[in-house]
Amino acid sequence: MAEATVLDTARQISRNGLIGAPLLLVSILAMVVVPMPPFLLDLFFTFNIALSLIVILSGVYAKRPLDFAVFPTILLIATLLRLALNIASTRVVLLEGHTGTNAAGDVIEAFGDFVVGGNYAVGLVVFAILVIINFVVVTKGAGRISEVSARFTLDAMPGKQMAIDADLNAGAIDQDEAMRRRADVVAEADFYGSMDGASKFVRGDAIAGILILFINIVGGLAIGILQHEMEFSDAMRNYTLLTIGDGLVAQIPSLILSTAAAIMVTRVSSEEDMGQQFSSQMFSSPRALGVTAGVIGSLGLIPGMPNLVFLTIAALAGGAAYYVTTRATDDEAVAGVESLPPSAGGQPVQSGQQGEPSQEEVADENKELSWDDVQPVDVIGLEVGYKLIPLVDKNQNGQLMARIKGIRKKLTQEIGFLIPPVHIRDNLELSPGTYRITLMGVAVGEADIYPDREMAINPGQVFGTLQGTPTKDPAFGMDALWIDPSQREQAQTMGYTVVDASTVVATHISQILQSQACDLLGREEVQHLLDGLGTSAPKLVEGLVPDVMPLGTIQKVLRNLLEENIPIRDMRTIIETLAVEGTRSQDPDVLTAAVRVSLGRMIVQNINGLSPELSVISLDPSLEQLLQESMQSGGGLEPGLAERIHQSLLESAQRQEMAGQPAVLLVSAPLRPMLARFVRNTVPNLHVLSYNEMPDNRQIKIIANIGRPE
Repeated sequence: MAEATVLDTARQISRNGLIGAPLLLVSILAMVVVPMPPFLLDLFFTFNIALSLIVILSGVYAKRPLDFAVFPTILLIATLLRLALNIASTRVVLLEGHTGTNAAGDVIEAFGDFVVGGNYAVGLVVFAILVIINFVVVTKGAGRISEVSARFTLDAMPGKQMAIDADLNAGAIDQDEAMRRRADVVAEADFYGSMDGASKFVRGDAIAGILILFINIVGGLAIGILQHEMEFSDAMRNYTLLTIGDGLVAQIPSLILSTAAAIMVTRVSSEEDMGQQFSSQMFSSPRALGVTAGVIGSLGLIPGMPNLVFLTIAALAGGAAYYVTTRATDDEAVAGVESLPPSAGGQPVQSGQQGEPSQEEVADENKELSWDDVQPVDVIGLEVGYKLIPLVDKNQNGQLMARIKGIRKKLTQEIGFLIPPVHIRDNLELSPGTYRITLMGVAVGEADIYPDREMAINPGQVFGTLQGTPTKDPAFGMDALWIDPSQREQAQTMGYTVVDASTVVATHISQILQSQACDLLGREEVQHLLDGLGTSAPKLVEGLVPDVMPLGTIQKVLRNLLEENIPIRDMRTIIETLAVEGTRSQDPDVLTAAVRVSLGRMIVQNINGLSPELSVISLDPSLEQLLQESMQSGGGLEPGLAERIHQSLLESAQRQEMAGQPAVLLVSAPLRPMLARFVRNTVPNLHVLSYNEMPDNRQIKIIANIGRPE
């Protein structure tokens, strides 16, 4: 029962951690103003040492800097605590120093007597060395690293943000993970910016320690000789030892915290803490350990050298090298037994005598062909060269299959129907680093990639030159470079968007599936959509097929919507519109236009978000009349006229894109289908809407008017 009460109290204190920091700050202010007895000085000096040890161990065991993001604040509070203790101890030393070396408590006496042997000359030397190590070596180095890290982290933020967006678009991560990663990027920039400032506190603390030492010695001598009429030697011994003890008991925690700051800013984010990184990176090379053992052992054989010590260390290093070599050999043997290589065709190798067919092969040769031997084409296929097999092999930590699954889930939720599975197979006819994407057995995309490199994509504005192999982003055709993974941080700092090979393939697949979603919607998928709607709105679906219209007409309307990048998630509105309009017309184009009017709010929101005003491009009335006459006559547009209209629309769309706004062409309803087909492939970022599709709550702002060319 008592244990439960203690645990509850501890949890309550942990939950109310907000109270601890203000209390500590109030205590620091009190130490500056209120005289403290020696016992409280001992308590606070011991607490200061314990706090510094907790901080440095927390930094050692943190797997990445953001795991200890409160470190800059702790560094500031610890520095203030140490300076307040210096002020409190200085008051006691100057007031009571004439009584002996125990005037300021046992901790200061122990550091002034035991640590330096009661010799104030030795104490001065030890203190000077500590201050030099802290100020010149640790603090200066940590401050420089903090400054550079803060600058590089801020420069790399745009590239990291775009890499997160690329992973999100590729389906590698979901929206929650993207938000978490964006928050980590911002927190990382804040952390290194705070560390850059916090390192200045540590440096100032080291300077303050030097000044406090000399002020205390000079002030103590003056007070001891002039006020207490002490001999110079006695005053020198008492006040100097007390001052040195005070300085050492403050500088040792200061050195520990400076080291903790240096550890934090030199850490690299990893799944391992610092101890595991040391063991895996420093002591995993048997060659380094073996050479070290040989050199130390050779020195140990030289007469006059401390042979026992050198030979002992050499034996330990040699034993460690032998152990690492033996363990690596055992791991390779186990891996070789557990993962037998497949054959080139992806099937396991059959046992049997070399050159002689097995019984199964003989049976296959004698078997007659049947309809089972006719293999259907894959709806979506991905063929890879043999060098890309590790990307899709889970046993080799391949991430591509998981990312493709994420793409299917993301597109299914966005578009509104189930995206078919992607069948992946190796193809020895392809180049080793080539992949090919197929739809219905027809190749729709192909590119060469480097699985051991990363792609740095130029989003349009980068700073500096990056070494790499020039290429094009296969999904969007942007300029890019294949770089070594070690150049990732440098590329992000320059403004590049850096993604790995799996993300390149996944993004390419996502772009193709989005642009050709209409080809993936078959009658089976349409029937599944109607069955799903029938469970929630049975009366709406009842009697629609085939009484009002055939299933093929519904499929054609849905494919028309997908062809113009309109999601079909709102099946209720779509089917309600088709049920009403289907009694008047069976023309899929007429029905599609009616459905677009019903989905007008969603269409405009997908284009312009929640903004109440929509900037549009319009056509001159005379040009609209000319286009309508051409459409009614069936003669089509004169080529020169079509080219001039196309050029004007392209220029207007580019201006909107440069301004960061969507490009929308607003025309009359009869012209919308023709103009949408006219600009679909040549001006892909231009949305063509009709006046009927504009919601009543949106305002229209005409930013360009395409007149009739003369």
